[in-house]
Amino acid sequence: YTNIHEGNALRMDWNEVVPASELNYIMGNPPFIGASMMTAEQKNEAVAIFGKGSRVNSIDYVGAWYYKAASMVQGTSARVAFVSTNSITQGEQVAPFWTPLLDNYHVHIDFAYRTFIWNSEASDKAHVHCVIIGFSVSHSEQQRRIYDENQVQEVSNINPYLIDAPNAIIGTRSKPICNVPTISYGNKPSDGGNLILSEEEREHLLSEDPEMEPYVRRYVGARDFINSDEVRYCLWLKGVSPAAYRKNAEVMRRLQAVKEMRMKSTAAPTRALAERPYLFFSTPQTENPYLCIPEVSSGRRRYIPVGFMPNSIIAANTVVIVPDATIYHFGVIDSIVHMAWMRVVCGRLKSDYRYAGSVVYNNFPWPQVSEVQKAKIEQTAQGILDARDLYPDSSFADLYDDLTMPYELQKAHRANDLAVLEAYGFPKDATESDIVARLFKMYRELTNNS
Repeated sequence: YTNIHEGNALRMDWNEVVPASELNYIMGNPPFIGASMMTAEQKNEAVAIFGKGSRVNSIDYVGAWYYKAASMVQGTSARVAFVSTNSITQGEQVAPFWTPLLDNYHVHIDFAYRTFIWNSEASDKAHVHCVIIGFSVSHSEQQRRIYDENQVQEVSNINPYLIDAPNAIIGTRSKPICNVPTISYGNKPSDGGNLILSEEEREHLLSEDPEMEPYVRRYVGARDFINSDEVRYCLWLKGVSPAAYRKNAEVMRRLQAVKEMRMKSTAAPTRALAERPYLFFSTPQTENPYLCIPEVSSGRRRYIPVGFMPNSIIAANTVVIVPDATIYHFGVIDSIVHMAWMRVVCGRLKSDYRYAGSVVYNNFPWPQVSEVQKAKIEQTAQGILDARDLYPDSSFADLYDDLTMPYELQKAHRANDLAVLEAYGFPKDATESDIVARLFKMYRELTNNS
């Protein structure tokens, strides 16, 4: 067919296929290739279209089609729609991807299908999580619509997170937008596994040298925090005199292995730490108890499992920690309000939540509470902890499965949700969409005043 053009869509001139003046629609299904999976050639093609800008290297390959289409439809009434990887509407990718589209190309979203699973017919099929986004630059009298499974919602605006809310962009932020304790990742070993011990390795080490016990600490990452199916330990020698461990042959063997591993690294900061093999690569943990939030958690859960940890337990870098959090902060974080915010702005690993403190926590609008409201949240938050304590043999995976969540814990969470909703001045029957729309308005006010 003479009207079919075969070639590299990012390299060819689309005006040679159909002139922009004759264009009605652009639609397609661009390749689903994540930013980290692109070849050097694909990266060069995409960056040539994105142009130079902050963190453009983090944008998925599909983003280049959006930019090329947005550029082509300038000054026309043409409409565009692409099937896309859902990551362009989540987490850290939203800011570098959507900010130029909104500010420079002046696009607006006409309709959107929220995340759905695209089932391939291939024998080795992989489930791909997709969205469909229709956009344009010209005015349209048609009602904007959001499609979510079998439901259709007519809305006044569709923002880059595919919700009915203002076009606020939630980027990364180094400090919280509100006056709350700071958050950080847990401790990163970069040790080749040599500072980490299994339960058997710990027992063997201490049987040979019982005096090492204070320096072998429990070590917890996201998986063991949620599932409690693995007990790990680590050598924690921060601030410890070398005299306490230099004569231990096993410890010295491990430190030598850490040093050699770091010296071979291609990363300069890791090589620099070869001079201190007795330390983790980063050690943000303080000697205070801390609130622990797993970085990755199942998307099937209504609440991310969050809990307090004693300072004796060393947090891995697969969790984020809030060292100075109080039970009030726990109550707000583990509420429906924070979870609704998290579900919209967080990144995803397939369908799982990916909680980044710099995006989710640091941009979260906290309520202005009275002492009475704060005390009520503290009371309901304690109720959650008390309900968990009724089942000491159950892991977070057991407690927060929709089918097995104990009634006492469900009841405690509902009470806490109501207390937090009341503190925000939100209706008791507010839906998650209502909550997020209100939070986006609060975020806009906070950023406009900062």
